Amino acid sequence: MKKRMKIILPALLVLALIIYGAYWAFYDIQRLDGQDLLNEVPSPNGAYTLSVYRNNGGATTGYAVLCSVTDNETGRDRNIYWKYRCEEADVRWTDDDTAVINGIELDVWKDSYDYRHD
Repeated sequence: MKKRMKIILPALLVLALIIYGAYWAFYDIQRLDGQDLLNEVPSPNGAYTLSVYRNNGGATTGYAVLCSVTDNETGRDRNIYWKYRCEEADVRWTDDDTAVINGIELDVWKDSYDYRHD
């Protein structure tokens, strides 16, 4: 039994690291950088700024839109919206913490939208 545990536990750890690495490399929108800044939209109270970027994937792929929110007091930012085959973003704030981007309503510090998870 102890021999099995010595083999199973390291194997599970390696498997978990591989799964996390694949998620980080292919599905984590926080590692994306915006390319062409299209618009910056401040929140109603001025606490946050939503930046809209258009990313070009190259000659064989379409454009994508990335939206990032920045806390104007601390400078902390996070990506909240990633949509492929999209060139523009219709952005509006519904209140101080909630934005609607192309019809998707997001709490800017709790929610995120990634087209790959639809």
